[in-house]
Amino acid sequence: MKVIGLTGGIGSGKSTVSRFMADLGAVVIDADKVGHEAFEPGTELWREVVAAFGRQVLTPSGAIDRARLGEVVFGKLESLSCLNAIMHPRMYNLIKGKIEAYRRQGVAVVVLEAPLLIEAEWTPLVDEVWVTVAAEATVLKRLEERAGLSREESLARVRAQLPAAERVKHADVVIDTDCPIDELQSKVAELWQRFDSGLHNW
Repeated sequence: MKVIGLTGGIGSGKSTVSRFMADLGAVVIDADKVGHEAFEPGTELWREVVAAFGRQVLTPSGAIDRARLGEVVFGKLESLSCLNAIMHPRMYNLIKGKIEAYRRQGVAVVVLEAPLLIEAEWTPLVDEVWVTVAAEATVLKRLEERAGLSREESLARVRAQLPAAERVKHADVVIDTDCPIDELQSKVAELWQRFDSGLHNW
C-alpha cells in the first residue's frame, strides 16, 4: 500500500487534488474530519480541551465549537501550542489506526489530506509528501469567493501558517494549482500514472 501525505496552505487546492485522487481510486483520509470525530462530546480529547480552555468553547449542546476555539487560540502562541500538544498526538494515533485498517483491507493507495501534516510531525505516517501551492493573489481570491473573507482576514489566515517555502522543503512532489481546473486534473492524472503500474506490488 502507498500512503501519500497531501498538504498545503489554506486555499492552495488540497481538497481539489484529493478529490481528483479519489476519482482515480485512492481512499482519502481527511484529517479535519478525523478531528471532528475526535472532538465528539465525552471523548478524551473533548475533556482535555474543555479542561484547558473552559466551557466557553462549547456550543449549547455541549459540542466543541471549532470556530470559537479558533478565535480563542488564534494569534496566541501559548494557547495554540497548548491546543496542538493536546490534539496532535491523539490525532496521530487515530489516523495511524485508520491507515492500518485500510492496509488490512488491501487498499492500494491512501491519501492523507492534512493541512498540518508537517507542523504536527505526522510525516512518519506517509510514504511521500505532496504539497499544493498557488500564488498568494490566487489564494486570496479563492478565500474571498469560497469563504467570503475580506482581504485582511484572508491575509491574516495565510500569514499565520507555515510559509509555503518551508512546506516545499519537505515535499517529494509539488503541485502548482494556479492553473485551469482541467490542467490541474491532468497534472494529478500524470502523477497517478507514475506509480499506477506498480500498485499491485504495494
